Amino acid sequence: MPGDGDLAGAAWPDIRADPLVLVPVGSTEQHGPHLPLSTDTVIARAVAERVAGALAGPPVLVAPAIAYGASGEHAGFPGTISIGQEALRAVIVETVRSLALWAGRVVFVNGHGGNVAALDAAVRRMRAEGHQVAWAGCGVPGGDAHAGVTETSVMLHLAPELVRPFDAVTGETRPLAAIMPALVAQGVRAVSPSGVLGDPAGASAGRGDEIVRAMVASVARRVGGGRVDARGRLLDPGGAGP
Repeated sequence: MPGDGDLAGAAWPDIRADPLVLVPVGSTEQHGPHLPLSTDTVIARAVAERVAGALAGPPVLVAPAIAYGASGEHAGFPGTISIGQEALRAVIVETVRSLALWAGRVVFVNGHGGNVAALDAAVRRMRAEGHQVAWAGCGVPGGDAHAGVTETSVMLHLAPELVRPFDAVTGETRPLAAIMPALVAQGVRAVSPSGVLGDPAGASAGRGDEIVRAMVASVARRVGGGRVDARGRLLDPGGAGP
């Protein structure tokens, strides 16, 4: 079996009994004029792969990413593909039911905030059915909302060849709470013509490396601890929130 735990690259006899399976969940949506549509998926997959390498104990596999999410707020931009909350819930539910036939435990590693409601509903339902499943987000404290310095730095670290020039990119920098009513009612384009919520100025690969390390450490700590809230989200074993 491939040493990196890549499920897609394995053959069925390679799969050892009852593995932990990490399923990255991303999106295909606009990330400003400088980042690729695959940004959330790239990040979720990278974090899952690094978490798999950091965990000790039973075998860990990383499944192919779910690359379409609930991205309706970005529908005003060409390139965005959103399957919506209901379809994403169904995908997560059926993914768990299928994995449960051979996997020991399933954790979804989420890279897109718009997927949270679907993850909460689907994972809660699956846990009620008795499945060993939970989810964890890739966010970091203090990160900006969308395609700003946080995600730009991370992509400069993970996939610099996909990052376009961003020196002249401008975004909406008001606090998220101030723009949320318009964002919910009319979508991202109504508040930010560029699609950026934040400011990519100052982004760097070095900063991205630090952010990714923090993401991986946080998710690995939560996966290893196994502490879950009522919504199926993994919590910090030390008592802090998700």
